[in-house]
Amino acid sequence: MKPEKLYELLKKIQEAKGYYFNKDKERVFELLEALLANKDRYGYMVCPCRLAAGDREADNDIICPCVYREPDVEEFGSCYCNLYVSKEWNDGAISHEYIPERRPPEKMGF
Repeated sequence: MKPEKLYELLKKIQEAKGYYFNKDKERVFELLEALLANKDRYGYMVCPCRLAAGDREADNDIICPCVYREPDVEEFGSCYCNLYVSKEWNDGAISHEYIPERRPPEKMGF
């Protein structure tokens, strides 16, 4: 699948849920390309901003959209990667803060 096709597919699905792609299209397409590369590598679209174990069960929480997206967007207006954001974040109505990592250290293999 090409990043452009993935963009159109996910845009329709996620906007219906209130999640928008970052208006920085260059950033979005870099992330979509990385998701597709991870799909080729692991067989699933694991978050490109985190270290994957390569085991679907171990990585389940970071398969995009990850389980941390909802609380991140709710609290900060953006997910950890800045792929999915709120309308307010895109419109500049809220500040663009650093999004802290919510994934527990034990899930990261530390």
